[in-house]
Amino acid sequence: MNSLIGTYECKVDSKGRLMMPAPLKKQLSPVLQDGFVLKRAVFQPCLELYPMPEWELLMGKVNKLNRFKKKNNDFIRRFTAGLKVVEVDATGRLLIPKDLIAFSSISKEVVLSAAVNIVEIWDKDRYEQAIDDATGDFADLAEEVMGQDDDYDLS
Repeated sequence: MNSLIGTYECKVDSKGRLMMPAPLKKQLSPVLQDGFVLKRAVFQPCLELYPMPEWELLMGKVNKLNRFKKKNNDFIRRFTAGLKVVEVDATGRLLIPKDLIAFSSISKEVVLSAAVNIVEIWDKDRYEQAIDDATGDFADLAEEVMGQDDDYDLS
């Protein structure tokens, strides 16, 4: 699957149903029928939507951890806490379970943000706050993360 692109604002109804934005649904069309895994994010108060093929790749790495090491076992338990397998229905809606809505403080307005191979699902106010909080640090972060490699061909 190619990298996903875009940030989309949408609404969640009172039952937790989210209409998948058409441009995002189009990008996900090759994997729509496979379903998705929806989970709590590790570092942020948002949700992560993994296309099933991406989830299976990640689980391939997790499955290599030695379960007889306590820290590995604890990590797996916490990483997979609250996982849900979800599908996009025939009308293009995704149902967000109530426990995950509570974790992410999702209200009516949400932001779906493509994050390379997954989609982050945020409460709109929390997303805007996270972006604002990161603004000052972003230049330093970008240099630290991406500025280490000087193997770009400028010819």
